[in-house]
Amino acid sequence: MEKARLTVWFDGACPLCRREIALMQRLDRRGRIAFVDVSAPQAACPIDRDALLARFHAREGDTMLSGAAAFAAMWRAIPMLRPLGLAARWQPLAWLLERGYRRFLRYRPALQRWMGKTPPQHF
Repeated sequence: MEKARLTVWFDGACPLCRREIALMQRLDRRGRIAFVDVSAPQAACPIDRDALLARFHAREGDTMLSGAAAFAAMWRAIPMLRPLGLAARWQPLAWLLERGYRRFLRYRPALQRWMGKTPPQHF
């Protein structure tokens, strides 16, 4: 039986996103997730590039997901995180995760600036 594939689109120009995706890539030991850097000019985008950059997106089977639902799909593809991803299918938890994700989006620009800063040089 063929393994289920998941495609995840992320903003490779975002230092916060790069760190998180690097962790997910290390955890995806079975290679079930195809990671696509939307900031790369040659990236194939199934929807508008700006929409992909504004919110986290994933395609699970034929279903396009965004926000917390996309994170939950990614978690389900990684054995260590699968219980969390399965729990996120429970509607009350899905609702809470999406609210948290929307709140995070308000602070994302400030976090990106902070994460993008280089540490001070010590000589």
